[in-house]
Amino acid sequence: MSSKLKNFGLIGLGVIAGIAGSMQFEASAQKTTTPLPLEELRQLADVFGLIKSDYVESVEDKKLLTEAISGMVASLDPHSAYLDKKAFKELREGTQGKFVGLGIEVGMEDGYVKVISPIEDSPAFKAGLKAGDLITRLDNTPIKGMTLDEAVKRMRGEPNTKITLTIARKDEDRPVIVTIVRQEIRVQSVKSKVVEPGYAWVRIAQFQEPTVDDLVKKINAIYAQEPNLKGLVLDLRNDPGGVLPGAIGVSAAFLPKDVPVVSTNGQLPDSKATFYARREFYTSSRAALSDPLTKLPEAVKKVPMVVLVNTGSASASEIVAGALQDYKRATIMGTQTFGKGSVQTIRQLTADTAVKLTTARYYTPNGRSIQAKGIVPDLLVDETADGDGLNGLRLREADLTHHLMNDKDKAKDDAAHAKLVDELEEEQRLAALEKKRKPLEFGGKEDFQLAQALNQLKGLPVQLSKSAKIESKKEETINDKKNGNGNGHGEKK
Repeated sequence: MSSKLKNFGLIGLGVIAGIAGSMQFEASAQKTTTPLPLEELRQLADVFGLIKSDYVESVEDKKLLTEAISGMVASLDPHSAYLDKKAFKELREGTQGKFVGLGIEVGMEDGYVKVISPIEDSPAFKAGLKAGDLITRLDNTPIKGMTLDEAVKRMRGEPNTKITLTIARKDEDRPVIVTIVRQEIRVQSVKSKVVEPGYAWVRIAQFQEPTVDDLVKKINAIYAQEPNLKGLVLDLRNDPGGVLPGAIGVSAAFLPKDVPVVSTNGQLPDSKATFYARREFYTSSRAALSDPLTKLPEAVKKVPMVVLVNTGSASASEIVAGALQDYKRATIMGTQTFGKGSVQTIRQLTADTAVKLTTARYYTPNGRSIQAKGIVPDLLVDETADGDGLNGLRLREADLTHHLMNDKDKAKDDAAHAKLVDELEEEQRLAALEKKRKPLEFGGKEDFQLAQALNQLKGLPVQLSKSAKIESKKEETINDKKNGNGNGHGEKK
């Protein structure tokens, strides 16, 4: 069986690479009372001494110890990690919805960085960068040969520092040279628009500390434009997760007050908890007096909803989708989600370093564990009318080395796993096809899944996934055999 392709999609300059966890922040690491394994620690000290005395060149003590800590934590599961000064800073910036950079959402096209959209009022926006611009050089260094992540790192930096971009623009005969000063960028994690009279689209790109407040502003703006809203599409595609309170608050916006949204279970007593649709579980401080959700119109609790998900929907996204699915508050549509059902807690070690540690599994209100399984949509709908493309080949939690097992159904841990394509030729064919296709703009005119979501809200036919149709026919055949319909092929419909 061939290996799956790595995650494919757009990367914003403020987004942390990889799959973000449902994260909680703790002030400091807890002191352990567990007896230390002295024999193994002696071996560690012996190896440390051997490297210091016998290695071909001298190695700093700090480097050896930092790498030892990093390796120890990383061996646990794919989401536990030691955070050095730079990584800890980036994580805090990502959850707070701010970072230092240029302010553009980017993708890769033909080996160059393509501007998907400049963020409003950012340095890039003010410098005149446009959607569709291809960045070919960064400070005279060619981008050809760089990965998108490498290019993003070069564009980020310290506040008030300059970077010169060379840009190829369709309507320009010569390259455009632009010098931009990096600034702190504040990103709204929520986008929205009225897609047609009576129907609105709300997208959450990542769950950050300001997400609940941003959601309230966007929904109020929608109702100001469409007081008699008939249907709402909540778009969680490619949302990698983020902070747990954001997920609880988004769920609470659409669910009855005080109902359970998610529960967690781990070793520590405080990891065994249930989180409810109440202010204290989604505001930034449990002592906060104001509840942002009280500003929402009452109609939002009952407006018909479709939630769009895909393989890139992970963790906090799955908490929201799972809660709305369990309460039958919304129709979940799209493709099977990533399957990250674990909670990471940030334990600060020093002022500048921390450990991100998996401390619990989480469960939907009905007690389902999503770990290594994901949310299976109510309606399976491919990314395009022609099929699911590369989305069907993306890595999921169950593909990651050392992934945490599903404690609810270990025997069938991979039963709900998205189908792998067995032949490498099929992967190559799809990859070649996707290269020719324009990058998908979520919420745009060519967004096939959004069009199907609107059909569902209007009571019109929905074009289901080809794989869903195959499974439906298999189920129909099995039922016919059980009912004694002779040939087992069932009645033609």
